[in-house]
Amino acid sequence: MRLRQEVTEMQEVTLTPKIAVKIPVDGENIKPDTFAGKSAAEIKALDAWNGNTKMTLSDFFDVTVNGSAAPGETKIIIEGNVTRIKRIGEGMTAGSIEIRGDVDMHVGNNMRGGSIVVKGYADGWAGREMKGGELIIEGNAGHYVGSGYRGESCGMRGGTITVNGNAADFVGEHLCGGIITIKGNTGIMPGISNNGGTIIIEGNTTMPGAEMQKGTIVIKGTVAEMIPVYREAGVEEYEGVSYRKFTGDVVIGGKGVLLVK
Repeated sequence: MRLRQEVTEMQEVTLTPKIAVKIPVDGENIKPDTFAGKSAAEIKALDAWNGNTKMTLSDFFDVTVNGSAAPGETKIIIEGNVTRIKRIGEGMTAGSIEIRGDVDMHVGNNMRGGSIVVKGYADGWAGREMKGGELIIEGNAGHYVGSGYRGESCGMRGGTITVNGNAADFVGEHLCGGIITIKGNTGIMPGISNNGGTIIIEGNTTMPGAEMQKGTIVIKGTVAEMIPVYREAGVEEYEGVSYRKFTGDVVIGGKGVLLVK
């Protein structure tokens, strides 16, 4: 008896920037959920707002498509910098995006599944309010990685974000879940107003954990300045390494944990 061999169809969509963009473009349609099963002509016809002007993806990208598949088997490749294309991968649930350059704000915001890799720099609010999936930034990142937008009580709730370079201020602001790892240094106040989740900073930072209710911040480098709202609580091991343990923010009765090497 001959066993039937299943072949999984894959779809690969390549977007190549055509023009230099000055006014930011909303790229929320650039995700596997929207591209899956579509032809190049159908993808080119998708909306892309340039400021308050309704345009299409064909105005900004050359598009090639190989294969046809469900979102989970769809990969999007962006060949080059898209420093004025924001909201790429917004709300995506499956599949993958690879950006071979720098990207504008809000990449991967409200992401629920799948993976995004940014080969260069990611501007502010990367992974904003993520709920699942994986975001990898191979270069540096701007302000508010994994944070909530203005007025939101929760930022990232699930999934993982890894920044291989440095990140600017307010990493994980209002974090409620998930894991953020910064391989380099961060700016001021990572973990401000946290209510869960984990932030790992392998480099240096300053003033971590202000107004933290819950969650954990692990700092493997040095802390230039501590906010005087934490109580020292001995030593704790993390991944086989001993860290000084602090708990707080005591001013608000918080039960957050800072582990400082």
